[in-house]
Amino acid sequence: MENQTEDLIVVQESSIVYNQDRANIDSQVATAKAYPRDMKKAVTNAIFIATMDNETASSCAYSVPRGGKPITGPSVHLARILAQCWGNVRIDAKVVDITDKHVVSESTCWDIENNVAVKVQVRRSIMTKNGRMNDDMITVTGNAGNAIAYRNAVCNVIPKSVIDKVYKSATGLLTGDISDETKLIKKRNQVVEGLKKAYGVSEEEILKAVGKSQIEYIGPDEIVVLIGIGTAIKEGDTTVEQSFRPEIATGNSKKDNLNNANKVEML
Repeated sequence: MENQTEDLIVVQESSIVYNQDRANIDSQVATAKAYPRDMKKAVTNAIFIATMDNETASSCAYSVPRGGKPITGPSVHLARILAQCWGNVRIDAKVVDITDKHVVSESTCWDIENNVAVKVQVRRSIMTKNGRMNDDMITVTGNAGNAIAYRNAVCNVIPKSVIDKVYKSATGLLTGDISDETKLIKKRNQVVEGLKKAYGVSEEEILKAVGKSQIEYIGPDEIVVLIGIGTAIKEGDTTVEQSFRPEIATGNSKKDNLNNANKVEML
């Protein structure tokens, strides 16, 4: 008689699982109440990390095209810095659905100390001009969607005044000392040449992305936008085509823009 092996499957009653989860949550709440956050320290620490060096600061802003104009704001990386320094928060992000044309990511951010929670869903297209993405690219798109959902959930829980303070400190470091024309030109050339080298875009495409007709018209605000575009491309918020060549961006852009609208649910 051949040897047979049996896998032992243990099924826990739902009440046991519920009690375990409830005990875990009660423990986190009790810890948060016993060790409340120091808001001033949290903001100071977040600013210190965000402005640690130019590379870190440049990762704290993103910019994506919306309605023909660039929208700039705090990036996924800045949201992670804020969450780590804010403390007493519980955050998760996961893919909850993959349809024929989209991957749906969901993130929940719960401020345990203040008992405020927000759930956010983000839809990302998985269609290209050649059809549906392969499994590997769908996974990559799902990870990008998770990161974006994470950012949006965190930014709906942590006060805007806190986010703005840290964000402005980071963007201030990005532009650096541009108190005179020579320093501004040097910084502008550095950013423009960096985009050309990294993404193979032309000067005309860069000017169009910030709505300027000549390179001399790019000022501090536009420099932040261009740096943010680079960050958004790296983090999967947008693509080179969407940012610099919208007329040839692939996919059903108008339809996808409607479907990709974030759904925010207060818990």
